Amino acid sequence: MVLPDHPLISVDPEICGGKACLAGSRMRVVDILEMLAEDADRDTIVEDFPYVTHDHIRACLAYAADVLAHPVAMAAE
Repeated sequence: MVLPDHPLISVDPEICGGKACLAGSRMRVVDILEMLAEDADRDTIVEDFPYVTHDHIRACLAYAADVLAHPVAMAAE
C-alpha cells in the first residue's frame, strides 16, 4: 500500500515484513536512513543503487520526520 502522504513509500505485509520501503522495491526506508547516518553521500547512494533517486531519499527523510512527529498516526496506516 502506497501511503497517501508519501507516494514514494509503501508498506506491504508481504514485503520486508511490512516495513516501510521505497514503492515498487524492497529497499527499506531504514536502509536509506542508516546509509545517511553513516555519512553516505546522497549522490553515492543514487550511484550505488540505480533504482534510488534523490526524490526517494527526500521521501525517506520526510517519512521519518512524520513518524517521529506523529508515531501513533503513522503506525495506524
